[in-house]
Amino acid sequence: MSQSNRPETEAVPARRKFLNTAALAGLAGVVGCTEKAAPAAAPAAAPAASAATSSAASGIHLKPGELDSYYGLWSGGHNGDVRVLGMPSGRELLRIPCFRPDALVGWGITNESLDVMGRNAQGGPLYNVADTHHLHASYKDGNYDGRYAWVNDKLNSRIARIRLDYFVCDKITTLPNVQGFHGIFPDKADPVDPAINYTTRVFCGAEFSVPLPNDGTDANTPEKYRSLFTCVDAETVEVRWQVLIDGNCDLTATSYDGKLAATNQYNVEMGVHYEDMMSAERDACLFFNIARIEEAVKAGKFTTYGTSKVPVVDGTQAANKDPLTALTGYVSVPKNPHGVNASPDGKYFICAGKLSPTTTTIELSKVLDWFDGKLQNIDDSIVAEVEVGLGPLHTAFDGRGNAYTTLFLDSQMVKWNVEKAIAYHNGDKTAEYIIDRLDVHYQPGHTNATQSETRAADGKYLAVGCKFSKDRFLPVGPFHPENEQIVDISGDKMVLLADHPVRGEPHDFIIFKRDIIKTKQVYDLDESPLAIKDPKESGVFRDGKKVTVKITSQAPAFSMREFTLKKGDEVTLILTNLDKIEDLTHGFAIPKYNIQFVINPLETKSVTFVADKPGVFWAYCSTFCHALHLEMRTRMIVEA
Repeated sequence: MSQSNRPETEAVPARRKFLNTAALAGLAGVVGCTEKAAPAAAPAAAPAASAATSSAASGIHLKPGELDSYYGLWSGGHNGDVRVLGMPSGRELLRIPCFRPDALVGWGITNESLDVMGRNAQGGPLYNVADTHHLHASYKDGNYDGRYAWVNDKLNSRIARIRLDYFVCDKITTLPNVQGFHGIFPDKADPVDPAINYTTRVFCGAEFSVPLPNDGTDANTPEKYRSLFTCVDAETVEVRWQVLIDGNCDLTATSYDGKLAATNQYNVEMGVHYEDMMSAERDACLFFNIARIEEAVKAGKFTTYGTSKVPVVDGTQAANKDPLTALTGYVSVPKNPHGVNASPDGKYFICAGKLSPTTTTIELSKVLDWFDGKLQNIDDSIVAEVEVGLGPLHTAFDGRGNAYTTLFLDSQMVKWNVEKAIAYHNGDKTAEYIIDRLDVHYQPGHTNATQSETRAADGKYLAVGCKFSKDRFLPVGPFHPENEQIVDISGDKMVLLADHPVRGEPHDFIIFKRDIIKTKQVYDLDESPLAIKDPKESGVFRDGKKVTVKITSQAPAFSMREFTLKKGDEVTLILTNLDKIEDLTHGFAIPKYNIQFVINPLETKSVTFVADKPGVFWAYCSTFCHALHLEMRTRMIVEA
């Protein structure tokens, strides 16, 4: 059935009408017209039948002892962590602290975690706040390889890497000359060497333009404001290079051949006030020619800013008018786009319109043709710009040629076919590209599907991150949880399976098959140079006022039943868990000394503190480990 003769469905609830009206009112006066004609959006479909929902939902309620078939990695929002979910159950399995202290595992307390986080002048964590947004994992042969994941901290312009064998953060880097680092995506292959078919770079888009250098001298000189697009080495997590660009970056995507990266942009006007950011009718999807950028860096065609030594090449429109030498290419898209996503077939990037009811499909081979001088206008790489509904934000894929886009204002997911949308755009008005619509609750932002952004996209489940939960859960006061919904997309019709309340404010997430991950259940004792391999090595070792305490744990006892310090000692306590049994984790907590951390089998951690309070302090195991867990403790005696 075509959109033009689609029957009207039952009226949507009054609540949705209110939400849409309120949201539209907030956008009044800023929604611009698209220059490209598009058909009217199809009316909302009725919610899925309860019987279908009940039948499909039975597959996500796992029996005791039954494992999920997928992992989900979720950004943790202002908690500064990454959440590990089992999918499709939605059960939270773990939180991986990254940017903020975590009292459970001692992140931000142990020396090892502080070495990763960075230290302030007092020796504590460099920052106690964060704002994680986007998260992606490493690739090989176009699929996830289970090595690493990366997540951004928008607030303090940091990127963290997570080892997926231990599910721990092992590196954090601060990007220079950048504020509001937002979009993130690893490459999938090398742009030149086809033998390198795995991730070696991670691309980072800065959302907020700032004066360069940002030293307070040009705050009121808008023409000095610029954003930077950054390349980070996947192994070292050090910054390789940056690109000076026009406009503010939103999200980031990469091609499967490694040749192109892109960011969807708003504020090509380079305004510094809200009103100044809204004048242009179209913004851009900005493409980066990775090989040319790295050639320019190698040739010394770069500058630096401030105290940073990172090479910065010029990617502005004014400096890249000749496609044969251009480092960047600006494809015109409707104003204030939101989200850019790569289709699993490797052919297209899709930008969502946000203020425009459209999605823009860009063919990557045509972008490469423009860089090679074979395409006169880079905008000719746009092969479809079609209406899908109000407030399109982000897009996922099922590997069967279909895209799933969140409609923020409509509070819906829309399922549409990419090739049929291209046909419609090219004049075939019989092409029925809208396949299905599903009401979600409410006003969805990010979405992702199982294996969606890989060549192995399997179109089984879809997760929808709804920014408002309204009446979906028990009331808990003014601060509501968000609603992460699970949708079955294996058939023609989308079926809502479950609601899951989550603490705000998560953003992006990825979902991948469980067999990709090969976790280690026990640490390698030799990974830590501080490891105490034999309880006999325990003891108190004094060098003046600097004291090292070495201790081991084996359920249900610590290797030393007590140890004595003097008031004013600067103490480094090193603890190794010599238990080798899976899941036999110990804790170590010292009352009044702000020390608490966990120590996993054959893991070593250390803490440094000043013994400034005399007395007897029972240092105890804080994680249940044994029938004699309560008896597992040692006396720390601090002499006056």
